[in-house]
Amino acid sequence: MRVFVSWSGGKDSALAAYRAWKQGHRLAYLLNCVAEDGSRTRSHGLPAEVIGLQARAMGVPLLQVRTSWEEYEAKFKETLRTLRASGVEGGVFGDMDIEEHRAWVERVCAEVGVQPLLPLWKDDPGRLLEEFWGAGFRAIVVATRLDPELVGRWLDSTLVREVTERGAHPCGENGEYHTLVTDGPLFRCPLSIEFLEGRPVSYERDGVWFLNVAGVRGHPALTAPCPGGP
Repeated sequence: MRVFVSWSGGKDSALAAYRAWKQGHRLAYLLNCVAEDGSRTRSHGLPAEVIGLQARAMGVPLLQVRTSWEEYEAKFKETLRTLRASGVEGGVFGDMDIEEHRAWVERVCAEVGVQPLLPLWKDDPGRLLEEFWGAGFRAIVVATRLDPELVGRWLDSTLVREVTERGAHPCGENGEYHTLVTDGPLFRCPLSIEFLEGRPVSYERDGVWFLNVAGVRGHPALTAPCPGGP
């Protein structure tokens, strides 16, 4: 089935896409929502062009939708109708266990005639993380509500232990932290994060600490053939 992936750039959407791909679905598009001015992603506050580099590294077309939070659902459904008309039959979502999120996904998809796929739903968080690492994915923390010292750290078992000791969901399902995937089995070549001042620097907005990304680099122009990828 030709599917789009609701793509944040983070580990959950990446692992969901990976599972869908392994199940034989064709990843036709990545769908990412950005602020009205197109500068940053709605979900993780990343520069919009970072998601574009991910898409190019994966070899999957990207659709970035400019929207306010107030218009989010209407713009999302409008885009899904366009995708459905182009032959896309399903959508992949990285939700794990928040019932309100699943209900929203199922309702919106039903209204536009698209089949929702939630490959991670109700799976064990520890097992999902082990699968993520075991498959070769790499991700860096780009936002957190917990501690600014977490921003800019690579997602590993030590970090997960630290966040769970604070009472957070191991995968940050309740928004405790967000990540950016830089490599993995869906990527034809890895991306490299460039830090301000040569080290991770964060800034705070509305109680959330964000990584101030100076830049992201990949293979030159991401045009030369790279091994792997879907």
